[in-house]
Amino acid sequence: MGHRFADIAFTPGIREIQRQQGSRDSYARMDQGEDYNHRIGPAEAEFIAARDSFYMASVSETGWPYLQHRGGKTGFVKVLGPDTLGFADYSGNRQYISTGNLQHDDRVALFFMDYPNQRRLKLLGRVQLVGLDQSETMSRLEDEDYQAQIERGMLIRVEAFDWNCPQHITPRYSEAELEVLMAPLQQQLDELRQSQPISARVADTDSVTQEVVGEGDLELVISGVRQLTPRVRAYELRATDGASLPEVEAGAHLPVPVPLSDDSWELRYYSIASNPKRRDIYEIAVLHEPDGKGGSDAIHRRYRLGLRLRVGLPGNHFRLHTDTRPAVLIAGGIGITPIKAMAQALQSRGAEFQLHYAGRSRVEMAYADRLQRSLGERLYLYPADESLRLDLNRLLRQAPDEALFYCCGPNRLLDALLAEAKSLGISTDRVRVERFAAGQGAADQPVLLELAKSGRQLEVAADQTLLDALLEAEVDIPHSCRTGQCRSCAVKVLAGEADHRDQALTQSEQQRLICPCVSRAKTPSLMLDL
Repeated sequence: MGHRFADIAFTPGIREIQRQQGSRDSYARMDQGEDYNHRIGPAEAEFIAARDSFYMASVSETGWPYLQHRGGKTGFVKVLGPDTLGFADYSGNRQYISTGNLQHDDRVALFFMDYPNQRRLKLLGRVQLVGLDQSETMSRLEDEDYQAQIERGMLIRVEAFDWNCPQHITPRYSEAELEVLMAPLQQQLDELRQSQPISARVADTDSVTQEVVGEGDLELVISGVRQLTPRVRAYELRATDGASLPEVEAGAHLPVPVPLSDDSWELRYYSIASNPKRRDIYEIAVLHEPDGKGGSDAIHRRYRLGLRLRVGLPGNHFRLHTDTRPAVLIAGGIGITPIKAMAQALQSRGAEFQLHYAGRSRVEMAYADRLQRSLGERLYLYPADESLRLDLNRLLRQAPDEALFYCCGPNRLLDALLAEAKSLGISTDRVRVERFAAGQGAADQPVLLELAKSGRQLEVAADQTLLDALLEAEVDIPHSCRTGQCRSCAVKVLAGEADHRDQALTQSEQQRLICPCVSRAKTPSLMLDL
């Protein structure tokens, strides 16, 4: 038997029901290989140590199961070894039902819940009751600073365990967990209070909210701010006059003004994460990156309720197909923002699709909770801290024929997807990606740019984009997305060989044009028609 939990829980009757309901094949893998999931590993030990309660079921003499809640200080359940748990049994309502049941049947089922991260671990074991006179064992179970009367100890020999499906777990938070989530917002409120003189706070309470920044064609007001994760904050934007907003399609982005250190503002592009069907709001979600280029940090510090923004009109370089072909959506981290809108658009039109979402942990994965509720089995989550990894090769091979792949996330994810697709012979027009930042090659070299019209020469450093070098030299060149997807900056190459890294130019266009925001040179120099 490969999986000890399956050996115990999957009786012949249960296996027959699985066959009838069509799930037996997916569980058949649990019957193969060496025995496993009966010894506590690092992931299980860490999970159990972080719990302050669990549920335990015992078996009564009448055959009825009895379920009891057990609580204590965080970590009161001790992992004593790879096959042993233990905890101090504190005095409760003194009914002694569980204790009595264990006198004749030592079998128990334990359920450990992590509501904020929608995780649960179920465990089967056998209990040994420990008296207070067994001081050496009891010393390992008790918590010195937890003031409660101990009546006995319980040692549990682990027979099997299984990580349970996270579906239908409604996130719930303790006061301490809410404080962590709200801390960034509280810090912003404190900074705003301190940034104004007391007289200004009293005499002109509307002065901050009336501030208008940016020079775009569309004036919006921040009407809502939500902390989605400890590092991701969502901003809800509405028209200042309450009118309907311009219609957008899934994958669209919004150019918003971002405050810089010199009190100037620069347009940055953020995906519209709200449901494309909504015309009353646009929502953007911003990952706080203190060590980044400063845009996200400035937004988290300066964007607040009531702030008016003159934004650019929405654009879209990451459009969904409109035919009936199935779709596979792939998101990494904050890359979920356009992918979420795509999933909602596909769901509303009854299309066939899957969403695969990878992140550091469930608590760091923005929108994961609402996507689970709305998408159900169409959603696959890969939290890295649970050792769940997104296997791109397997995903591509198992995808439906003619499926289109949409991916947004860090460059390493996008590059890996493109490489896997190429190795499997998947046509490039079936793989569509959106980058949040320009990629940098592993062996980028300095480039000499020769500007044919002006006769100027520019040295471009290895860690500098061609576009940045041109702008720094005050060369007037149109640009927009800075990620090789809008073709706004495309310019003619007169000499030299370009190293194309854009997603906008066709193969024939790449014979004569280059997008300097992301592409570089295969030759030491390039001559541009500038």
